[in-house]
Amino acid sequence: MASNVNPTVRRRRLGQELRRLRELKGMTAEEVAERLLVSQSKISRLENGRRSISQRDVRDLCGVYDVEDHRIVDSLMQMAKDSRQQGWWHAFGDIPYSVYIGLETDAASLRVYESLIVPGLLQTRDYAQAVIEGMWPEATPGEIDKRIQIRLKRQDRLVDPVNPLRFWAVIDEALLRRVVGSKEIMTEQLAHLTHLSEQPHVTLQVLPYHVGAHPGMYGKFAILEFQEAVDASVVYLEGVTSDLYLEKTNDVQSYSVMYEHLRAKALSAEQSREFILEVAQTYGP
Repeated sequence: MASNVNPTVRRRRLGQELRRLRELKGMTAEEVAERLLVSQSKISRLENGRRSISQRDVRDLCGVYDVEDHRIVDSLMQMAKDSRQQGWWHAFGDIPYSVYIGLETDAASLRVYESLIVPGLLQTRDYAQAVIEGMWPEATPGEIDKRIQIRLKRQDRLVDPVNPLRFWAVIDEALLRRVVGSKEIMTEQLAHLTHLSEQPHVTLQVLPYHVGAHPGMYGKFAILEFQEAVDASVVYLEGVTSDLYLEKTNDVQSYSVMYEHLRAKALSAEQSREFILEVAQTYGP
């Protein structure tokens, strides 16, 4: 469930403020790096929120930017302190996609397109285990169990009684027909999808085969939006060894337009529910 102090979001907000101060000073990241005798990549990572920011980093940067208002410096220092706190996911040790989990935990809404597997927030335990075992064949039982626990914990956002995540998923027909684990697991998974799709904050649309080519053929993606206006929307693209986060306005807009095209081509929420039930019948009683 969302925390009042989410370290990932704090790093993003602090990075945005540091970038704003640099631009007000009229300096490039390269110039700042040269002044502080650090690499330009460090400055970039600090500003995009992908690197932990220490209070010393904040102090040094404020010195370079000639920030004389102690209230601003103190506020930034506190944000740096908050950004170093641990989120719930840190209890599971090193997680390669911890940045995404932090963003998802604090997001107000999430729009996803998936073509091959059921979105993680909608997976049953057995389906999640079958997916993880299939996609990560070299994993140990302990590693598999950890990923399952994390995936199930992430789903708390969908059942939060106070502030549930507004979730919209467009899914390809292919993931409904691919037998993951067993027919019994698929029957349970599709029943779970229909149940979740009836929740007021969850919208599920199926993109059937007969629509032919569509914008989603570029690959799966997610768009995260936040309650606070200062937190820019993020497009998340998952990779095998690394992930990509797009925050530029033009990039987010392009993916948002693409998502609207996918929604328009997909079946309505009610039609999708009926379609999922029909596919479920093909797996037997």
